[in-house]
This record gives sequence, structure tokens and C-alpha cells, in this order.
Amino acid sequence: MSQERAVPVSAVPLEEISSWPKELCRRELPSVLPRLLSMYQNSDGWIEHIQILKIIVEMFLPHMNHLTLEQTFFSQVLPKTVKLFDDMMYELTSQARGLSSQNLEIQTTLRNILQTMVQLLGALTGCVQHVCATQESVILENIHSLPSSVLRVIKSTFVHCKNSESVYSGHLHLVSDLLQALFKEAYSLQKQLMELLDMVCMDPLVDENDDILNMVVVIHSLLDICSIISSMDHAFHANTWKFIIKQSLKHQSVIKSQLKHKDIITSLCEDTLFSFHSCLQLAEQLVQPHAQDNADYRLFQKTLKLCRFFANSLLHYTKEFLPFLSDSCCTLHQLYLQIHSKFPPSLYAARISKAQQEEIAGAFLVTLDPLISQLLTFQPFVQVVLDSRLELPCELQFPHCLLLVVIMDKLPSQPEAVQALWCADSQVSGATTSGILCTSTRLLTLNPSPPTQVSLLKGIFSSFEQCSGELSLPVCLQGVRSKGQAEAAVTLYQHVCVHLCAFITSFHPSLFPELDTALLDAVLSANMITSLLAMDAWCFLARYGTAELCAHHVTIVAHLIKSCPGECYQLTNLAILLKRLFFFMAPPHQVEFIQKFSPKEPGNLLLWQYISFQALPADLRRQTAREVSRVCTAQCREWLGSSRTVGELESLVTGQPYVQQTLSLLLPLLGFFIQTLDLQLISQVVTLQTSLLKLEPPDHVRLAVLDFVSSVGKLFIPQAMQDKILPSLSSIFASLLSDRNWLLEQHTLEAFTQFAEGTNQEEIVPLCLSSEETKNKVVSFLEKTGFVDETADARVERIKQEKGIFWEPFAKVTVEEAKWSSLQPYAKRARHELPVEEKYRAAVQAAAGALGAIESLLQQSVPPDWLLTEMEALHERIDELKRRVV
Repeated sequence: MSQERAVPVSAVPLEEISSWPKELCRRELPSVLPRLLSMYQNSDGWIEHIQILKIIVEMFLPHMNHLTLEQTFFSQVLPKTVKLFDDMMYELTSQARGLSSQNLEIQTTLRNILQTMVQLLGALTGCVQHVCATQESVILENIHSLPSSVLRVIKSTFVHCKNSESVYSGHLHLVSDLLQALFKEAYSLQKQLMELLDMVCMDPLVDENDDILNMVVVIHSLLDICSIISSMDHAFHANTWKFIIKQSLKHQSVIKSQLKHKDIITSLCEDTLFSFHSCLQLAEQLVQPHAQDNADYRLFQKTLKLCRFFANSLLHYTKEFLPFLSDSCCTLHQLYLQIHSKFPPSLYAARISKAQQEEIAGAFLVTLDPLISQLLTFQPFVQVVLDSRLELPCELQFPHCLLLVVIMDKLPSQPEAVQALWCADSQVSGATTSGILCTSTRLLTLNPSPPTQVSLLKGIFSSFEQCSGELSLPVCLQGVRSKGQAEAAVTLYQHVCVHLCAFITSFHPSLFPELDTALLDAVLSANMITSLLAMDAWCFLARYGTAELCAHHVTIVAHLIKSCPGECYQLTNLAILLKRLFFFMAPPHQVEFIQKFSPKEPGNLLLWQYISFQALPADLRRQTAREVSRVCTAQCREWLGSSRTVGELESLVTGQPYVQQTLSLLLPLLGFFIQTLDLQLISQVVTLQTSLLKLEPPDHVRLAVLDFVSSVGKLFIPQAMQDKILPSLSSIFASLLSDRNWLLEQHTLEAFTQFAEGTNQEEIVPLCLSSEETKNKVVSFLEKTGFVDETADARVERIKQEKGIFWEPFAKVTVEEAKWSSLQPYAKRARHELPVEEKYRAAVQAAAGALGAIESLLQQSVPPDWLLTEMEALHERIDELKRRVV
């Protein structure tokens, strides 16, 4: 030993130091370590760097005081180590472009660099292993340089490996063995680091210190690594995520305010969605006959398991950090929509077998349901889902509707405050249960500014309205299982209607004003199917609720009808609702209604034209019908006896809208009483209709004509009257059967079939078929042939295209704007400008805008010297243009 000490330590070569025994290393640590650290800092060669680093880590690190590792070693060595690694990576990437099997020099250089990098990673692994082996718990402040340095090196390694195909330009095979070794070493280093970090202890009573910030940096560095390795190693990717979630929860109390929760949620959602898409792609392959191999199915199950893992991780993280996720609600909402847009029964779903659908739903989709339950009480999520400004692409509209129904199903089990959070509308807050009347007045008069958040019910009706393609196909959803009956598929309309009605039964009484408003709002919708859904729900409410509530609603609807400003679709919708609700009224309430809106009063006739007498008991029906007939007859006689009748007759030509409206009401009525009419009157009506059709009246008049002529088939026409009626009748059918309007054509074919089946004058039938085309059309209709042969897939694609065409132009028009437009007075029609005139106007507006911009700049800053000269030049040009105009 004395001979070994004869030589000064500063003069001992590295080769000799590398062979020292442990005891000598321990004893000479204070004198050798400073020299080695100095050599490491001042060395220029990569090889020597690695040699020194390995000596320090393998021989002297075990003898250092673990409490002073940061000061004595990590802080002095690791920054240089990271720079060294970065330099090697830069050189590696730069030289890789020239790699080829012929260029042995570059090939050797690259392999040497990769081998050196592997050794460097091994040295870092030794550092991490030493800390794990010597400490039961770790204080991050004592080693804070180590995790950050290691993670930076790991990240750089994984990025290089991920991009290796492009970096090595088709010559990857020449270095693939060393790249694989580099990846494995980085993989091992990260596993070791995660083991070390799992030993970190943090004081929960300390709100802010360097340990907290360091841990947050570590977690987000691992998050970056997750995004890199996601497509490289699924198991490693999942384990890294598992560690991130575990550490976030372990140190939740001290780091919850420092974590970038939005970044974590966004990454989790992206990885969940990516895994789900991969799962669907594999499921599509299993549908193919040649893809029934067990290996394919095992890969599908493995990917599905990964989907479930990500969904559960998201569920767990959301549960623990919900108060901090206000800016992540949009991401979570989009995740739900994106997933369901790619899964049956969406029009945009992947084509996968029923078996795979059930597997995915049972293993993965079920985890989304508790996620929605967790978010149910979170106001920022409510605001995102019910945002009135929400504009979704076509493929996400149907999933959004399903989400709202899911939320609606969950609310009955929630406290009143949560129900109010979803169902309250800011426009009717403070209203009473009878507040529907003042709300209806608002609906029929002014157009208020819509709130940024609509109620859940309004959101459902609005979302439902956007699902035109799904309604017309229709898509089918899983139905509700009944006792003793098999579960049957239901259409989207049935699905929403059933769940909406079930929700109404559990609606909290304090929220009835919102229910009333939402139903009335939807009834007044310009969209027919939305209005019909609201009517069905309202009729359910009438049957489920008390008789008094039904009578109250009928009275309100009656008042609304009487207050309508004129003919509009809202009046039509209210009239249909009134007719349906009237059937549910208790007889005593019907008597009260008749007393309140007496048919003896001419002002109530508008109301009684929409009420079916069939809804009344027999005695009351006869009495009311007589009163209505008596008042109507009296009014007609009064008009006919008026001194102005002769003068008014000159203005009644059949092209007038009021006359056309009268005919469209009168002709179906005459058809209903056809058996009681005088044949001479029938002849006159048929002749009038023939003349009327020559003037090309609007469709509603033609449909009224069809109502009348279809009923003539029931009538026996004597021989003496046939020459007066039959020619006109055949002319009417021939004219309408040749019409190109598809809706009118369909009604005409139905009316003609009804006429032909009931008439005794069979000789008239061939006379109605004026051409071979018309004859073929009728035959095809009767034989149910001539339909376009369309496959299920082709039909779905067509409906998707139609939905895109029909919806996109209106995507930026809100439901409220569309609803109010027809109730407002028509604006004056703008004067049509010629194309050249429009160009002049656009040019002048552009010039005025430029002058306005200059004026604004002058108010904000000192003008440049050249501005006055340029403005004078512009002034001269304007004068010249004015002279040319004059």
C-alpha cells in the first residue's frame, strides 16, 4: 500500500485508477474526485468523457455521501453529460444523411457514436441505480439534477429512434442493431428512473418549494415522452401513463395547483382516441373472410384492452382533479362525440361485425358512462355542452344528441340543484308554473338575444333537429327491455321521445316553467319533425299529468292561436297541438272550454276550425256542431247580403291569395259532404277546378282539388249528368298526374287510386291516363315497382351527402334566428343591382375603409413626412375620376 501512495494521486493515470480496489477508492475519494471532475469538465474527446464518467460512477459514486450527491457530483457532472449527449446526437443526425453500404468511413463513425451513446446511457443508469439502492426514501431536492437530465437524454433518444426511418434514408439496416441497443438502454433507464421517483417523499404541509416544482417538471417531461413512444411500444406507453397518473395522485395535495391539467387531459384524450381508432381498424379487418386468424383477433383484444386502460385512466384522473378541469371540458366533450361518431349506429361509423360491436361496447364504451356521471355536477362542463354558439360538423351532431339524452337519463337521480344547473333557462328564471303564457307572448312578439347557455331540453330539441340524416334513414338504437319481451331496436325518434317522456315524469316541480317553455319553443319550430316530437311529449304530459293541467294547457294554446298575427307555420303547429290535446280533456273541462270560447261568438270561429268534434261526447258534439254551423251560416249570409258584394265580386278572380286560401279550405269540406251535395253544384265545382288548374295555382290549392275529386269516386252519377262531370273530371286527373312536383305526384297517385277503386264509371279511368308515361307511372305505383334498387351502404352514403348539403349553409344560423324570422314583418325588398354596379359599390366601400384606417392612425400616432404628399396625389386622382363621372 505504501508503494501505491508513493506516486502522487494527481499523477496516477486513469487506467491505473480504473483498477483500484473498493477500499482504496473509498479512502482516496476526497483527493481523486476533484481531479476527475476537473478532467471531465476540460476533456474534449467523447471517448475520454465516457471513460471518466464510468470511473466516477462505477468506482467512486458508491462511496459518496448520499445527502451531498447533488452538490458534490450531479450538479457538476450532469449538465456537461447532457451537452455531450446532445452533441453526439447532432453529429449522428448530420452524418446519417451520407450513410450507405459503400461509405465504410461514415458507417464506422456512426456506429462508434451509437456505441458511445449506449455507454453514456449505461452510466446514467448506474447513477439512478445507486440512488435507489442506498436510500429507502428520496428527497427530490437532494438529487434534482438527476431526473431532469435523465429525462432529457431519454426523450432525445426516443425521438431519434422514432424518426430513424427518415434519418437514415433507407439504410437503417446498417445501424439497426445499435439503434435497438440504444432504445433498450433508454427503456431500461426510464424504468429505473420511475422506480427512483416512486421513492420520492414530499411534505404535504408545504405548499410551495423546489421539490414541488421539480416533481411537476418530471411529470410533464414524462408526458412529453408518452407522446413520442405512443406508436413505438404500447406496453411501455401504457406503463408510463400509469406512472404519471400514480405520481399525480400520490402527490396530489401539494402539486394539484401546479400541474398543467389541460395538457394531461388533452394527451390522455388523444391517446384514448388513437387507440380506439386502431381498435376499429382491426375490427374492420376481422369482418373480412380472409382475416379470421387467431393472431388478428388477439391483436384486436390487446388493443381493446389498451382502450379500456386509457379510458379508466382518464376516468380516475378526472375524478381526482375535477375542480381544476374547467378548461378541459371542451376536450372531454369532443372525445365523447368523436368516439360515438365512429361507432354504430352513426352514419359515419366503421363497418364492423355485431360481435365486435358488443365487445367494444362492453369493454370500452361502458367506461364513458361514469365519466359523464362525474362531469354532471361540474358547471363548466354544463356550459360547454349547452353552449348556444356550439357549431358541430355533421358527423358529431348525432353523438351530441345521444349525449344529451344520456345526461337527461341521469338527472332524475340528482339533487334539485344539479337538475336546475342543466334545465334552468336564464330567460325564464323566476317564472311561475303558469309562466308559459308570458313566455308565449315573448315568442310571438319580440326576438330577444339568446343566452350563451340554453336549457337541456332546448338543447335536445335543437340537437335533434340537426339529425335529419339519422331520422330519415332511420338509424336504429338499442331499445328498452320490457318484462317478458325481447329487446327490440328503435328509431332515433322513438329513442328520444321515450326517454324525453320518462324524464318528464321525474321533472322537479320547481323547473316546470323551463319544461313549458322548452316544449312551446319546440312546437313553434320551423322544423316539422322537431315540432312533432314536442307535440308527442306534450300529449304525454297531458295524459300523465292532472286533468286540470291538461285543461290549463289547452286554454293557453287556444289563446296563442287567437293571438297569432296571421297565417304562419307557428299557427299550423299550434292548431295541430290544440286538436290533439283536446282529445285528452275531461268532459267537464271541455264544457268549460266551450263556455269560455263559445262557438256562438264569430271571433272564436278561427279556433273551432282546428278542433275535432270527434273529441267531444256525443250530445256535446251535436250541440257544438250545430252552433258552429249556425254562426258560419249567419256570417256567410251577412256577407252575401252586404251592399258591397257586387263590387267585391269584380276583384274575386281565382289568382288572389285569399280566394285560393278559401278554395283550399272549401274543397275538402265539399268532398266530405259529397253525398249530400246537389249534382248541379258538383258539376259547377268540377268545372271551376278545371279552369283553376289552367292558371297554375299553388300546391295547397292543387292538394285541395285532389281531396275533392278523390271523393267523387264514391258518388253515383246519373247518365244525364255524366257528360257534364266526367270530361272535366278526367281532365283534372290527367293534368295533376302529369305534374312534375314529386310531392303532388305522390298525392295524385294516391287520390287517383282511391277514385278508381270506388267509381262505378269505369270508362273514365282510361281517359285520365293521357299519355303512355302517365299510364306507366300509375301501373308502377299500383304494382309497387319502379323503385330505385339501392344498397344499404349506398343509401347511407347518399344520406350523408344530403345532410352535408342541406345543413352546412345553415350551420351558422341559430335555431332562435330561424324561429323568429317568419314572425317579423317582411323587410322591404332591396333594389336589384347590376353586376357592374355592385363592383363600383364594393370599390367605393374599400376606398372609404382605407380612409377610415388612415384617420384612426392619425389619432394614435404622429404621421410620417411622406403622408401629405401621397394624400395630395390621391386627391388629384379623385378629382380626375369625378370629372370622368360627370
